[in-house]
Amino acid sequence: MIKDLIIKNRSYRSFSPDRKITKEEVLELIDIARMSPSARNLQPLKYRICVSEDDCAKMLSLTKWAGLLRPLVLPPEGHAPAAYIVICSDNELSPEGTNKFLGVDIGIAAQTIMLAATEKGLGGCMLGAFSAEKVAEALEIDKKYIPMLVLALGEPDETAVLENCENGDIKYYRTEDGTHRVPKRKLEDIII
Repeated sequence: MIKDLIIKNRSYRSFSPDRKITKEEVLELIDIARMSPSARNLQPLKYRICVSEDDCAKMLSLTKWAGLLRPLVLPPEGHAPAAYIVICSDNELSPEGTNKFLGVDIGIAAQTIMLAATEKGLGGCMLGAFSAEKVAEALEIDKKYIPMLVLALGEPDETAVLENCENGDIKYYRTEDGTHRVPKRKLEDIII
C-alpha cells in the first residue's frame, strides 16, 4: 500500500556499510522516475549517478546533513550512503529562471525515486545543502546541467519514527537510544 511506503520512506542519515548499491540498481530507480509526469512534458531533468567509492566520498564531503541535530555529525563514521543521485536541470531544455514548474518536476522525480528505493529495502535522504558549483566541478558535470538536489541512498541502519507534533513544534530530534523522531502536523491542523 502506498501509505505504508510513504511512512517507511524517511530521511535516513545512517546506512549499513555492508550493503553496496550497483549502477544497475540506480538506473532502475531513475527509469521509474523517467516515467513520472513532467510539466508540459518538458522532461528537463538529467541525473548524475555516483556509486564508486571515490564519487561517494566526494559527495559526502560536499553535502551537509541534519542541521537541526548539530553538533551531532551525520552520517556516523563508517555509515555513509552507498550511492548518490544528483538531479540536475538541463539548462538547454529549461533555461535558468524560465521554468516555474522545475521545482515540481524535481519533487516528483525525487519522491518517485525514494519510494521505489524504499520498496526495494533501501532508504535515503534528499539533500539540498550543497554548493551546485562545487558538486558540478567535483563530478565533472557539464556546465549546461545545474545540480538541483542530491539523493543519498543506502540500506538504513537506524530507526525513524513519525509522531504527531505538539504545540506546532516540528523540529526532528534524536532520543538517547538514537531513534530519529519526526513530528508531523496533525490532519486537523492542515485542513483549512
